[in-house]
Amino acid sequence: MAAKEKSSGAIIETIKTVVYALLIAGVFRTLFFQPFWIPSGSMKETLLVGDFLFVNKMAYGYSYASCPSIRIAAVGIDIDAEDLCGFLKGDNTRIWGGEPERGDVAVFRHPVTGLDFIKRVVGMPGERVQLIQGVLHVNGTPVELEDAGVFTEISELQGPGRVSPRCENGVVGRGGLCEKSRQIETLPGGRSHVILNIGDQSSDNTPVFTVPEGHYFFLGDNRDNSSDSRFSTRASGVGFVPYENLVGRADRILFSSAGSSLFAFWTWRGDRFFKRIE
Repeated sequence: MAAKEKSSGAIIETIKTVVYALLIAGVFRTLFFQPFWIPSGSMKETLLVGDFLFVNKMAYGYSYASCPSIRIAAVGIDIDAEDLCGFLKGDNTRIWGGEPERGDVAVFRHPVTGLDFIKRVVGMPGERVQLIQGVLHVNGTPVELEDAGVFTEISELQGPGRVSPRCENGVVGRGGLCEKSRQIETLPGGRSHVILNIGDQSSDNTPVFTVPEGHYFFLGDNRDNSSDSRFSTRASGVGFVPYENLVGRADRILFSSAGSSLFAFWTWRGDRFFKRIE
């Protein structure tokens, strides 16, 4: 009997340990940092498919979007942040709120689907934003652009979605060299970053968008391969992003996997460990 009681007690202690660990991890992820694995090429070359980073959730304060979404398809778990903290949604405010700065790379909840997106803040509340022949204009003034050579990568299946990159130099076969024009874009306020161009397309010319108060305008750095604020939510785009939908700021890449799995360490990119996000 004593042996059974001892065994039962050990099991209970193990369960307690697991529960406490999960609670601590949940609090850490809710309040401080959220892991994020880049699934698409919309932010190249700033972020590559397979980059793994932690999002700083303290940067902008907290809202319903700060609650973690827990999705494990293999076991049928799909708990959305709104399921946990939806009662906080609707007033477009934040606790201990901090304003994002123009040029920040930030994660936010899609206004309709609730999925996490990562893009760059380029338009602030009340501003007028437009693209003309691929050049970003803010309040009627074009941003400064400087040619910076060519971005190259091997044309191969990337990430868990096994998607081939789009190339400016036409259709490139598997293993060939995929090229995109590279420029340095300097936003109002002086922050600079790399943007890529694939070719002329309709999204290079947009109407004038007036950003509502309490909202932000986001673009992907890989301008011709990004679903962002240029496209309305009705067209599978993002539209304007409410302040309360911000999750956090991306500051630094922890490591990066060029393979289809995060854990395939032999595919990790040696030049991206602890790389600062500009």
